[in-house]
Amino acid sequence: MSVTALEAQVVELERRRRLYTGLLVTVIVVILVSGYAQSSAMNSGSFFNGLKQFFDYPGEIVSEGIAADWVFFALLWQFLPALIETLNIALVATLLGGALAVVLAFASTQTLGVWPPLIPVVRRTMDIMRAFPELIIALFLIYVLGGGPVPAMIAVAFHTAGALGKLFSEVNDNIDRKPIEGLSAVGASWIQRMRFAALPQVLPNYTSYFLLRLEINVRASAILGYVGAGGIGTELRRTIGWGKGSGDETAAIFVLLFLTIVAVDQLSSSLRLRLTRSETSH
Repeated sequence: MSVTALEAQVVELERRRRLYTGLLVTVIVVILVSGYAQSSAMNSGSFFNGLKQFFDYPGEIVSEGIAADWVFFALLWQFLPALIETLNIALVATLLGGALAVVLAFASTQTLGVWPPLIPVVRRTMDIMRAFPELIIALFLIYVLGGGPVPAMIAVAFHTAGALGKLFSEVNDNIDRKPIEGLSAVGASWIQRMRFAALPQVLPNYTSYFLLRLEINVRASAILGYVGAGGIGTELRRTIGWGKGSGDETAAIFVLLFLTIVAVDQLSSSLRLRLTRSETSH
C-alpha cells in the first residue's frame, strides 16, 4: 500500500470517527432533553418555578442567624459537644480502619511473599468493603444496634479499611525489594521482613493517605449523624426538621462544620507537606 493510499485511509477513518462521535453526542442530547421534558411534566411545581425559590431557605437561615446577634455565639458553644462527638467518631473510625487496612494491604501484595491463594480473597474482600457507602452500612447497623455513635464508627471504619487497604497495597507494589531479600538471606521471619524492611519504606505514604482519609471521614461522620448515628448531624436534622424559627441554630451548626472541615483540611495538608518534604530530602 502506497503512502498516499495509507494517508487517505487514515483520513477516512478519522472522518468516520468524528461522524460516529457526533451521532453519539446527538443521541445523548436528545435523551437528556426528552428525559428533562418528561420529568418537568411530572413535577407539579415546575422545575424553573422551583429554581426561583432555590435560595429562599438558605436566605432564611442566614437572616435568622444574623438576627440572633450575640446569642449566635452561645449557640456555637451549645453545639460544640456534638461536634466533638463527630470528630471522635471520625478519628476512632479512621484509626481502626487504618490499622485493618495495613493488615489487608500486606496480605494482598504479591511481591511481599504472601501465600498466593490468600491474595485474591483479600482483594475481593476489600472490593466488597469499598462497594457499600458508609450511609448504607450505618442504616443497617442502626436497625440492628440502634442509634448512636457506635454504628457510625463501625460503618466509617469498615469503608475506610477497604478504601485505604486498596491504596496501601498499591504503595506496597512500588517498594524496593532489596532490603526484604537481605533480611530473608539472614533468616528473618516474614513479620520481621515486613516490620524492618517494608514498613519503613511505605510509612510516609501510608501517613499521607491516612490524613487524607481523616478529612473525608469527618464529613462522612457529620452526614451519618443526620440519619440518627449521633454527633452534630443529629442536631442538624433536628433544627432543619423544626423549620422556620430554628434557622439560627442551623446556621450555627453550618458554621461549626465549615470551620472544622477547614481546620482539619489545613492541618492534614500541612502534615502531608512535611512528610513529602522529609521523604524527598532522604
